[in-house]
Amino acid sequence: MTFSAADVVPLTQARAKLSELADQAKAGAEKIITKNGESYVALIDAERLDYYHRLEREHIHLLLLGEIDKGLADLEAGRTRDACEALADLKRAAKRLPAGVGSR
Repeated sequence: MTFSAADVVPLTQARAKLSELADQAKAGAEKIITKNGESYVALIDAERLDYYHRLEREHIHLLLLGEIDKGLADLEAGRTRDACEALADLKRAAKRLPAGVGSR
């Protein structure tokens, strides 16, 4: 989607015209609200946001299916590892990390 200059609105102006901007967003326009001259937030219709979220979930599912295909190909080619050995390798690698790396 392309944006026009009218779709980019400073935050101070958006505060004064929120109802009007919301009506425009509901009608299909997407507004970029700026703060200090930089993109800050977007104002879009809630149904369109739901659509974007569904697309994101579908994308994640497709990525997971791709990883499953790779895993099945590894199994067919005999590229497997014992899970216990793999976990032990991960634990050994974690012990070698510098202090504070990987901790939460």
